Amino acid sequence: METEVRDDPEQRQFVLLLDGEPAGKAGYRIRDGRTVITHSEVDPMFRGQGLGNELARRTLDLLRGRNARVVTACPFFAEFVAAHPEYSDLIED
Repeated sequence: METEVRDDPEQRQFVLLLDGEPAGKAGYRIRDGRTVITHSEVDPMFRGQGLGNELARRTLDLLRGRNARVVTACPFFAEFVAAHPEYSDLIED
C-alpha cells in the first residue's frame, strides 16, 4: 500500500492517494499568507487504517517544505498537531 499527498490548488485541497487512487482529502484556503486547513475526510471504505494520520502527516510535511504557516481550523488536524508536537513550529492561531 503506497500513499502520497498531492496539492490540487484548483480545488483547494490536498488529496491523499492510496496506490494512485483518491482515498481522502484536506480542504484549505489561503488567508493573510497562511494556509488554513478547513476540513479533512477519509473515504469511508478506507477508514480505520490510519489514513487520516497519514493525510495529516504528509500534508504538514508538504507545507513545511514550502515554509508555510498553517492554521488548523479542522479539528482532526488540530488534534493531530497536539499529539505530534514536532509540527507545532508550523502552526499559527
